[in-house]
Amino acid sequence: MLPLVAIVGRPNVGKSTLFNRLVGQRIALVDDQPGVTRDRREGEARLADLTFRLLDTAGLEDAGIETLAGRMRAQTEAAIAEADAILFVVDGRAGLTPEDRHFANIVRKTGKPVILLANKAEGRRGLEGAYEAFGLGLGDPIPVSAEHGEGLGDLADALAALLPAAIEAEEDFAEDEEEAGDKPAKPIQVAIVGRPNAGKSTLVNALIGEDRLLTSPEAGTTRDSISIDWQWQGRDFRLVDTAGLRKRAKVQDKLEKLSVGDALRAIRFAEVVLVLMDATKPFEDQDLKIADLVIREGRAVVFGFNKWDLVEAKPGAIAKLREELDHWLPQARGAAVVGTSALHAEGLDRLMQAILGAYKVWNKRITTAKLNRWLEAMLEQHSPPAVAGRRIKIRYLTQAKARPPTFVLFGNQLHELPESYMRFLVNGLRDAFDLPGTPIRIERRTGDNPYDKRRG
Repeated sequence: MLPLVAIVGRPNVGKSTLFNRLVGQRIALVDDQPGVTRDRREGEARLADLTFRLLDTAGLEDAGIETLAGRMRAQTEAAIAEADAILFVVDGRAGLTPEDRHFANIVRKTGKPVILLANKAEGRRGLEGAYEAFGLGLGDPIPVSAEHGEGLGDLADALAALLPAAIEAEEDFAEDEEEAGDKPAKPIQVAIVGRPNAGKSTLVNALIGEDRLLTSPEAGTTRDSISIDWQWQGRDFRLVDTAGLRKRAKVQDKLEKLSVGDALRAIRFAEVVLVLMDATKPFEDQDLKIADLVIREGRAVVFGFNKWDLVEAKPGAIAKLREELDHWLPQARGAAVVGTSALHAEGLDRLMQAILGAYKVWNKRITTAKLNRWLEAMLEQHSPPAVAGRRIKIRYLTQAKARPPTFVLFGNQLHELPESYMRFLVNGLRDAFDLPGTPIRIERRTGDNPYDKRRG
């Protein structure tokens, strides 16, 4: 297991910028205003010949546990307890503050190895602030500039002295992989999306069985898309909690725009997307827009209805939701519908079974022979219409790829096929080959005229 290093410090000292620099990707949200990061975000960092796990944390603030800032601090303290080493970051340009001194004392009492970083140390003013950091009693400060990549060599030397396993771990992992032979199956990437306050973070916490993500009755608590590796019934998953998606017209704040962009990226990189709705207010206009976006992106989709404990128990309630779903989203006809209560941890196994089922359908392949026997029967049942007195001929169908199931239709004048006939074919494929809910794509290709070839 790679060693774990946590980045801590007061708000707005550049922790997320440093995290992005060390993991080599811009995955943590960064903004000038303090308090952007709220949840712990983990990534694999590489620095010189070191490889280690890195935790970005919320800025330390002195606040009661009943407040949002207090719960953010509790998340950071949990990260400190879990870490093998701590990067304590101060702002070299601002100099030391009473908060820096207060939280340095807290970190010192943990007994964990600490590396003191004076960030934003480019230029004379930054170096003066770095020298001031000697007063914290956490050892010699290392001047760095996370934004410009300066001082990382000194940081690598300090980490190598503290974490020899960070150098050895990569070599050991390579040897283990050779002995194992086949690589293990990759985790199934599952993004949880929905409107604000649908219970996405609470659901992830219920699934993994710990308070890993910050939750609050207030809408918009989650900002970053946070991925968590987890195992269910022997299968590896990567759950990605995302910020709530409001109507575009309501998204004015720069930080919320960044959060929405992060959530949209999570959808594009996901394999299965769980569209979570509030069971007390299902099928709001924004829910339908989010679902349509997921389907257009070609992701496997499952519909979860959270807060099911607040819905009056009625026989056939789920069946009614399925009917409504097919009405509002015919392009996802037959998709799994699951009622859950994240607060009471109800319906979680059904939800995971639905996710696995959707993933299996999304990966399904059908032989060309079966497809063309089916196509022949469909053409006999309902032949395509004529265009300007000339009949459209469909000759051949094959599956080009899965994830999602994508088929290629060959014939002449296929661009003239009406959308109603294309829906007829899509629904026929869905019914005949058991492809419920998954997006189905059919590409049209016009075959060459054999007489033209003969003349050529």
